[in-house]
Amino acid sequence: AAASGMIGVFALMRRMSLAADAISHIALPGLGLAFLYKINPLIGGAATLFLGTILIWNIESRTKIPTETIIGVIFSLSLAIGSLVTPREDLIEALFGGVSRLSAAEFSGTITLAILIIGLTLYFKNQFIIQMTSPDLAVVTGLKVKRLNLYFLLLFSLTVILGLKFLGALLMGSLIIIPAAAAKNIGWNTNSMLGLAVSIGILSVIGGFFISNSYHFTLGPTVIVLAGLIFLMSLLPRKN
Repeated sequence: AAASGMIGVFALMRRMSLAADAISHIALPGLGLAFLYKINPLIGGAATLFLGTILIWNIESRTKIPTETIIGVIFSLSLAIGSLVTPREDLIEALFGGVSRLSAAEFSGTITLAILIIGLTLYFKNQFIIQMTSPDLAVVTGLKVKRLNLYFLLLFSLTVILGLKFLGALLMGSLIIIPAAAAKNIGWNTNSMLGLAVSIGILSVIGGFFISNSYHFTLGPTVIVLAGLIFLMSLLPRKN
């Protein structure tokens, strides 16, 4: 949740609101093949996510096609392939995730990966801000724009992988975008947006777990509905 909120702020700065949600769908073919051949779904999802990320970055760096357009094409293709190869009985879990116990190794790996994403995002924060708000200034100051684009796309993909097991390919992108959008409404600078997005993401997930366990709702949709309600509340007028 914390990593999602942080990455979401930079996705908004790149004007990737819809495209960012589509990236998570690229995992669907890998999830489907993993279900089909009885292997860990995260391995399959991660494989196609990274392949898709590298493909998006490669096309973006070689052409003048906007990132959102490239992601849209890859997303549509991935969704079609994933729907074809995913066994029908596993399709809902691939799309919306599910709750299952984590082993000690899985829990440790998840926490480690989340800390790594947060650490790298903070490390590249200033470079991301310059590159996303003023590409010309980034070039003048000597930043490796293409390389930074790749770093961001890889960090985004890693964040999606963190939530695939619980939220699925369809909803994970929403956990990245909605808290960041709410934070943008009530934040006053980049640092405040980062803090608020992280807090809203954590609140949405913890609240979603509590509500889904109490009322036997599906976890993924519950988390996203709660995040959406917080976003709507952020639109309420504030007293000066």
